[in-house]
Amino acid sequence: MSEAPLLSVRGLGKTFRRRGRGFLAPAVEVRAVEGVSFDIAKGETLGLVGESGCGKTTTGRMVVRLLEPSTGSILFDGVEISALAGKALRALRRDLQIVFQDPMSSLNPRMTAGELITEPLVVHGVGDRVARDKRLRQLLGLVGLLPHHAARFPHEFSGGQRQRIGIARALALSPRFLVLDEAVSALDVSIQAQILNLLEDLRSELSLTYLFISHDLGVIRHICDRVAVMYLGEIVEIATRSALFATPRHPYTQALLASIPEVGEGKRRFQPVTGDVPSASNPPPGCRFNTRCPHVFERCRAERPPLVEVAPGHAAACHLLTPSATTSTGSLQA
Repeated sequence: MSEAPLLSVRGLGKTFRRRGRGFLAPAVEVRAVEGVSFDIAKGETLGLVGESGCGKTTTGRMVVRLLEPSTGSILFDGVEISALAGKALRALRRDLQIVFQDPMSSLNPRMTAGELITEPLVVHGVGDRVARDKRLRQLLGLVGLLPHHAARFPHEFSGGQRQRIGIARALALSPRFLVLDEAVSALDVSIQAQILNLLEDLRSELSLTYLFISHDLGVIRHICDRVAVMYLGEIVEIATRSALFATPRHPYTQALLASIPEVGEGKRRFQPVTGDVPSASNPPPGCRFNTRCPHVFERCRAERPPLVEVAPGHAAACHLLTPSATTSTGSLQA
């Protein structure tokens, strides 16, 4: 990146404590996210992809400070925001917003669409009633809704329309950065395409920057400039969209790409992944993917691989990609 990134995350981690199974059992620590680092340039869309439970949503919520990080640093436009509180944190809310996965559960059923969209303006004391009504009409138009929709309640809308309301609410304070947390996964495929096109148009028109969280690589391929792949709380590969889909370097990324349904005989044949995802409360030593990796060798079980650059702008965390890696299992397929 030629200029300083808008968002820079370094060593981000989140540990939850939950009660043990028995009455007198000690509390258990669950390391949901550990050592996550990435940058997002102004106007860029970074995709964060991985299986359910890998820590994607936790990472996104820490970035916008809906969750408190346990460790690490979050720089937004050069300002450290991981420890902000009070008025400073409240002011930050204007620049960082989030769109949630399920539009029905994220919208108050007792409020009209107009009240939902203008609520951030009321909370932050932006404008008078006339100014807020004008802003409401503008936001409705931006997301493809009509003025009379403002008087309706969430249950009177379709799923796609409800997500448009959620997007309009997130845009109310004119933020510069949006976390889109599985923003289209609850929608029909045809509606997904409409919302994705809307998000692309809004990014261009409003100079927005996105962290796009999804488990769907097809969606990621459509909207993202770069992609970070997460496994069990860690980023295992990060690259431009074209590089990741053309030459995936980590075995887990290869397995994810192999899972995409394709028509015809040209589908790449990567080795399948077997077994279950380990528990985040008791991750395996060394590489966290070693219990499922078809290329595993002894070093993988003892030493945690660092995220290193394997090509310009392309980094992966795998011992087979480092010069000192020696194994009889063969090299990664590219």
